[in-house]
Amino acid sequence: MAARPKGTPVMTLPIEAVQALTALLGDRLSTSQADRDHHAGTEAHHAPAPPDAVVWPLSNQEVAETVRICRAHGLPVIGHGAGTSLEGNTCATRGGVCVDLSRMNAILAVRPDDLDCTVQAGVTREELNTFLRDTGLFFPIDPGANASLGGMAATRASGTNAVRYGTMRENTLSLTVVTPDGEIVKTARRARKSSAGYDLTNLFVGSEGTLGLITEVTLKLYGRPEAVRAAVCTFPDPASASRTAIEAIQIGLPIARVEYLDAGCIRAVNEYSALQEAEADTLFVEFHGSEAGVEEQVALFGEIAEGHGGSNFRWADREEDRNRLWKARHNGYPATVNQRAGARGWATDVCVPLSALPDCISHAKEILAGCPVPASIMGHVGDGNFHVVFAIDPNNSEELEMVAKVNSAMVAKALEHDGTCTGEHGVGIGKRKYMQAEHGPALALMRAIKTALDPASLMNPDKILPPMEDAAQ
Repeated sequence: MAARPKGTPVMTLPIEAVQALTALLGDRLSTSQADRDHHAGTEAHHAPAPPDAVVWPLSNQEVAETVRICRAHGLPVIGHGAGTSLEGNTCATRGGVCVDLSRMNAILAVRPDDLDCTVQAGVTREELNTFLRDTGLFFPIDPGANASLGGMAATRASGTNAVRYGTMRENTLSLTVVTPDGEIVKTARRARKSSAGYDLTNLFVGSEGTLGLITEVTLKLYGRPEAVRAAVCTFPDPASASRTAIEAIQIGLPIARVEYLDAGCIRAVNEYSALQEAEADTLFVEFHGSEAGVEEQVALFGEIAEGHGGSNFRWADREEDRNRLWKARHNGYPATVNQRAGARGWATDVCVPLSALPDCISHAKEILAGCPVPASIMGHVGDGNFHVVFAIDPNNSEELEMVAKVNSAMVAKALEHDGTCTGEHGVGIGKRKYMQAEHGPALALMRAIKTALDPASLMNPDKILPPMEDAAQ
């Protein structure tokens, strides 16, 4: 893919815009090639697309004034957090100004009595949980990477704990957003429920910066559990592992995490991390609760797993032992990519109703059998979400085309089961082509919202919504 869409002019910054941004931000404006390349928008296989400038605001007012300057000069505005961007979510496809929110990293308020907090967008989840350590509270959403909370809201992130605690959608109470007009708005109050008007918070959660820039996030917090126990167990095949997870969820077992790694991923992790895990389809599980409650949950899960051929159980209570057990899951992505010298990662994900999970994972295994590049399956199987990671040569066009076909076949299977083309990576530029098939006429409503809020299409252009000619096909 070209860094900028065909026929799109390369944006250059008008001198008047540079002068205005410099007057506002001083040396927190950069047009250096190094800074632009660092914000080119992806850790994965998508071609980088650097902005024409990068700015680092420190306040809502600076973000708002930056947006107003860009709007006055017709410059695209691309928000930037930690920058994982697996689907090219922050590629500057039309140039413009990248607004890096990482220096807006203040924890503004923690309210233990209300079990909530308000943070600036650049605060990362690890920073928040470190700050909360002495309060007895924690924020549970864990997408794997140490992502910024603004970025997590913008992409509707989830991760390993979502099966019990939900996603960013369920855990975001309110947002402060800078609109395309440069206005600062608050989407909601802190009440846990409201029927007062449109749900603006969830309009912006998952919008990937296409409707405005999230600058502050108000989040739900949770009490740290009295007891935590983690385990791993192996299974004879993917279907047995996924059916175990499904049955545990269906009977109401309050699992905090249930993660799946296929045998190939375990093999890659063993080599990458010098582990000696059994090279078989594996579930990693974790339970939170009281001592008695966790004991009961563990025993019941063990019975379910054994009924589906589960074996090689290992349990861990101490934090360092739990971390050791989870090391394989957390290293699945780099371990897969590391199997091939000079490779880049191509990570994709789909999400389906729980009952469809065994069929979809088995289908993925079948089509991956003919794949000539290293590939692994891993997933948050408690909520029907699984990933495939490929180790690709980004300069091999035939290889890229073949992996793209595998990706499309996975998405088609997910949609066939009333699933979605992405459970948590977001749409970006990578999944736009599936939006018409997934949403049908509802895509026109999304376009209407985008046009109403951002008629000049300056906010993170070319993301989420496919070009009209693609949607018409």
